[in-house]
Amino acid sequence: MRIATFGDVLLDVVVLLAEPLAPGGDVRAANRAGAGGQAANVAAWAAELGVESRCIAKHGDDGAGELVSRELRGLGVELVGPTAAGATGVVVSIVGDGDRALASDRGVAPSFAPEELDAAWVECDVLHLSGYALLQEPIATTALLAARLARERGARISVDVAAWTEIRSYGPVQFRALLDELAPDVLFATEAEWELLGGAYLTAPLGVLKRGARGCSVFSEDAKLDFAAVPGEVVDPTGAGDALAAGFLLGGSLEEAARRGLDAAARCVATVGSMP
Repeated sequence: MRIATFGDVLLDVVVLLAEPLAPGGDVRAANRAGAGGQAANVAAWAAELGVESRCIAKHGDDGAGELVSRELRGLGVELVGPTAAGATGVVVSIVGDGDRALASDRGVAPSFAPEELDAAWVECDVLHLSGYALLQEPIATTALLAARLARERGARISVDVAAWTEIRSYGPVQFRALLDELAPDVLFATEAEWELLGGAYLTAPLGVLKRGARGCSVFSEDAKLDFAAVPGEVVDPTGAGDALAAGFLLGGSLEEAARRGLDAAARCVATVGSMP
């Protein structure tokens, strides 16, 4: 089985606060920098779980791009896509009191143009699209093209809808129209994203509602199934939803897929950072 992901590969800087931020002051924290971005995270966890994994993304020709490329290769991910003169994106995740806030600079990633896409890259069993790739041009047009080419080759399409704040800025109605055009086989969303988009009206054969510490719910045409989270210590929630998505996309029954995803999410939150 091969899972391909499409979206951003970024330098992920995690700031794990030991105490609240103090404006104008200095506080203690444990910091980590490495590869990240929604598409890269899902690809890395898919590789960790034992399947062939490819990440399709545009990154810069700077030191950050070299670092994230090297780390992904070391994790067993095939990184493909154009390299551009410019900056690789950086996302800063500030973690405190069991929650996290993100500050993102996507760098050259949104400039991924349709003519830069190689059809061979979407030869896969599942193509997983990061919702962030649908929010700007020209990468949004490229994402739609990638999905069409992958589906023509027999792949299933999944989408993680991206942060609710980004969807609110873009426009929920317009974003739902994009989802209708993509017609994904599997749709992942957090509770805030689901509510903003009117989850009851989203059309996908499978919807996976990520509920954080309360596990997940899986909506199919026939039923809704609820699954509890795997108990364990939570050090850093960054990337947990991406780990869940990777595990779920490996397939099997809905119960097997959800449990595999929740196991991966539990492993992810037990350490600092979004990668395995």
